This record gives sequence, structure tokens and C-alpha cells, in this order.
Amino acid sequence: MSHPAVAHEAGSPADAGWLAPPVHPHDHRPMKLVIADDHPLFRTAIVHAMGALTQGQPPVEASSLKSLEDAVRAHADIDLVLLDLHMPGACGFSSLVFLRGERPELPVIIISSNAHPRTIRRAEQFGAAGFVPKSAPVSQMLDAVRQVMAGGVWFPEHAAETSDADARLASQLAQLTPQQIRVLMCIADGLLNKQIAYELGLAENTVKVHVTAILRKLECYSRTQAAVLVRSLAPDAGPGDDAPIED
Repeated sequence: MSHPAVAHEAGSPADAGWLAPPVHPHDHRPMKLVIADDHPLFRTAIVHAMGALTQGQPPVEASSLKSLEDAVRAHADIDLVLLDLHMPGACGFSSLVFLRGERPELPVIIISSNAHPRTIRRAEQFGAAGFVPKSAPVSQMLDAVRQVMAGGVWFPEHAAETSDADARLASQLAQLTPQQIRVLMCIADGLLNKQIAYELGLAENTVKVHVTAILRKLECYSRTQAAVLVRSLAPDAGPGDDAPIED
């Protein structure tokens, strides 16, 4: 099913054919992509589809939140991330939140089979530069990439209204450091401080400091409340999840 798109241009992107290379600050070299999706066949299909834009530059592939973290730390020259919302280690938009904290200058396009208007709206509110349904034709995906790399944004038309609760949550999460986001994800998984320290290679006292800062920045009174907040990042969270959480 094709989805009409709303593209907001920055300047005057070239409208040479849909195979034209995108405009970006590193146009002296091929565009470098990260494709983050836990399905190998889908990653392979995207690699093939993006070939005209990457000009033979092999994309970096990630199949989990951990491998995505490793990729963005190891490759400083990444131009764009194509991100699926459902990967091991991630809770919905948590991978997008991580990227916005770790590399705020790096544009991210969500590629998802969940094209519900509320999911698209939340992707935009949490800082994505674009959203392409997995059901979209390849030409539409390439249009989105070209538009985003020209400095614009690209989203399908959707009727869901913006949410004050999501805007507030996005603002709070933006205050967290990348390390605090990792700790928060561990809290959501039910890990104790000692387990978090082992998982992230930190001293237990350092974890305690991070937990205190996280609860303060998120205005949570307990770890349980923070975990519930993380679960509200799920793309298919119901409208009730927009309500303030009381512990």
C-alpha cells in the first residue's frame, strides 16, 4: 500500500530523477548508511535498494541495539541511519532516543511495518527525520532518503495530533546522557545496580549516581516508575500510556 508523503524541503533540493545522489556535506564521497534491522533478508533488500545512492559504499549493518551502539561509536563518518523499531535490546523508540542522545547531528529515518498514524507522529516527536512504511515502494524510500539528506524531513501524511505527554517525555529523555540511557534500559529490564554495573562495565557506585540522576531528570520517584515510562516508548502503546504515571 502506498502512503502519500509530506516532505518539508530545506533550500532547493535537486529534483533530478529519483536515482540522483543525495546532497549532503560529505558529497565528495559516497553516502555511508547504517541499516539497523534484525531481519537479515530485509537488510539485504535495503542494501540492494540503496545501491544507487551509496555508489558502492557498503552500508554498516546492525541487528540489535548493542550492535547499533557499536556501529555509531566505531564509524564517525555515518551520514544516515535507517532504523527499525523492533530489535533485540530495544523497547520501541528507545533506540531512536539513544541515537538522538549519542549523535544528535545524525539524521534517522524510521522504517517500520507499524505505520499507524500515532506511531508516525511519535517518531516525529522523538526526533526522527523521516518515516517510511515497510510497505512503501522502493522509489518512495529513495525519495525519503534524498529529501532527508538534503536537510529536510519526510513523513507520510497522518491524522494523529501531537501529544503534550510525548513532547514532555521527549524533552526529559533529551536531558539524559547516552550512558544514562543505557542504564535506563537496564532498569526497564529489571536489572539491579550490581547487574547493571556488570552489564555496562561500570563501578556499582557509578551506576547509583546515574540512577539518581535519571530519576531526577525524568521526575520519577522509583525505578518501577522509570521502567513504566520506558514501556510507554513502545510504538503500539495505547492512548492510556500518554497519561501521567503515578507511583
